[in-house]
Amino acid sequence: MTPVPASHASPSLAALAPWKRRAVRIVFWGNLICQMGIIVTGGVVRLSKSGLGCTTWPSCEPGQFTPRYSASMGIRPFIEFGNRTLTGVLGIFAIALLVVTILWLRGKGRSFVLTALLPLVGTAAQAIVGMVVVKLHLHPVAVAPHFLISIVLVVVSAVLVVRVHDGDGRIRRVVPAPLVALSVVMAVVSAAVLLLGTLTTNSGPHSGDIDATMRLGLDPRTVSWLHADSVMLFSGLLVGLMLCLYLMKAPRRTRRTAWLVVAVTALQAVIGYTQYFTGLPEVLVGLHMTGAALFTAAVTAIVSTCFSWTDLAESAADVRVVEPSEQR
Repeated sequence: MTPVPASHASPSLAALAPWKRRAVRIVFWGNLICQMGIIVTGGVVRLSKSGLGCTTWPSCEPGQFTPRYSASMGIRPFIEFGNRTLTGVLGIFAIALLVVTILWLRGKGRSFVLTALLPLVGTAAQAIVGMVVVKLHLHPVAVAPHFLISIVLVVVSAVLVVRVHDGDGRIRRVVPAPLVALSVVMAVVSAAVLLLGTLTTNSGPHSGDIDATMRLGLDPRTVSWLHADSVMLFSGLLVGLMLCLYLMKAPRRTRRTAWLVVAVTALQAVIGYTQYFTGLPEVLVGLHMTGAALFTAAVTAIVSTCFSWTDLAESAADVRVVEPSEQR
């Protein structure tokens, strides 16, 4: 009888051939970067008032698939069409992610495979929502979900990046339960921060349409204050989490990720207050939207690193016995 590590039955990333590991990293990180990138390009569309640069979908204009320059619209059709084109790139990465997961990472379990399917489903949903946004002429009821779906896809993609570098065993906590609870509460508050930020943008002058500047009946100042209050609450929770991480001697990876959240949150706060007091210049609003994508990924990472999918091969207790008949 020969002892065989359980990881042979469900290979981890480290067990793959070097070229496969590189391919997996490129695909998983590429998917995350593109999911964040679509938020940035969507911000460019909004801030350049190119939301209706193409008046139909999937063609840019009736009987015209690609954009054309005109004196009245300038380059707005190209900006809008470029954002649509990036959706195709997202689709390619989402398909590649699912394929490499099925081919090489099935051993990480059914939940991992199902999670790897979500970017493809979400990207397809985004294409449909994008069509609805155009058909409804940038109605905020459609525009806001368009952004929030991207936020959800960033969360899923960040979880996949964290987990693909982890082992293949059962999930276990690597920090005390109170810290897990605190990180989850912080994640819930971060969702409120992003939702209120979306309402703030949709209530302000950067609604995305060249002909409409105020698309919601909400007072921009009031919504901005609520958004700022939610950020303050999040910041207080983050300070508490940082103190607990060091007092309870949490793993180095978790502490390092928490400092990333601190850095992104501080940067977002500086940009947010600066844009508010300077009249919402387009460049700063665009940087704030970029920061929202980074903020989402960082918060997701801190929650994910409170857990570990430990490689079963690391424990002698996880060695199974293979009968002689299985060695043939």
